[in-house]
Amino acid sequence: MLPREQRLPRKAFSKVFQEGRGWGSRGLSLRAKPNGLTVSRFGFVVSKRLGRAVKRNRLKRLLRESCRRLPVKPGWDLVFIARGELKEADFWQVRGVVERLVRRAGLLEEGQ
Repeated sequence: MLPREQRLPRKAFSKVFQEGRGWGSRGLSLRAKPNGLTVSRFGFVVSKRLGRAVKRNRLKRLLRESCRRLPVKPGWDLVFIARGELKEADFWQVRGVVERLVRRAGLLEEGQ
């Protein structure tokens, strides 16, 4: 589980969707917006179209762990939106997609 200060509050979700920039890849989309804080915060959206609660929760756990291990630049709110291609993915596939998206957005810490 992510530490409390790295979890995106409910109110901030709509701001990220309205004002943030977006990047997409097969299976995952990313919306990001600067937050003016010293820490980056993460949020996850997994639609009911991806399956029952067990599958959705598993995918959210994989996404959370991938973000926890990534050295993301501080001061950003990030929302990941999962799509069907990730439904049966394992941890390394999810981590690869998350890392590519964060790198494309230019939010990965230098030297990583």
